[in-house]
Amino acid sequence: MAFSDPGKGRVIEQGEGLVKITLAEACKAGDILGYSSGWKRSLATVGTAIQGRLVAGEDGASGDVITAYRRAVVSGYSGGTAGNAVYVAEGTDYGKVTETKPTTQGDCDTLIGYMATATVAALEPGSRADSLAS
Repeated sequence: MAFSDPGKGRVIEQGEGLVKITLAEACKAGDILGYSSGWKRSLATVGTAIQGRLVAGEDGASGDVITAYRRAVVSGYSGGTAGNAVYVAEGTDYGKVTETKPTTQGDCDTLIGYMATATVAALEPGSRADSLAS
């Protein structure tokens, strides 16, 4: 089975580095968030790229103040491989993660965490220097 981030139904098992932020767009718990004229769901795709900085701790609508984390253990994925690196997803998968490293020139390819099991990821999106595929 291939890795899948459902984009909903994810559960924050543990979070550290709690912050309160105001959203500039809606998000779901477990989404990777970045800052681009406000806190929004991250995306690796060049041209619309938003580097991951935080993990959304709860669902929220644009303008809502939510809890977010610098580090979080998130469950609800499927088909992952324990030990594999995870990255912010490309395409139209805003806020989601992937085990496939983005390779299109200019895409964000910053490592944001690792799969602990097939369904659980240990995420720390803002912990490494920003990186772009070349």
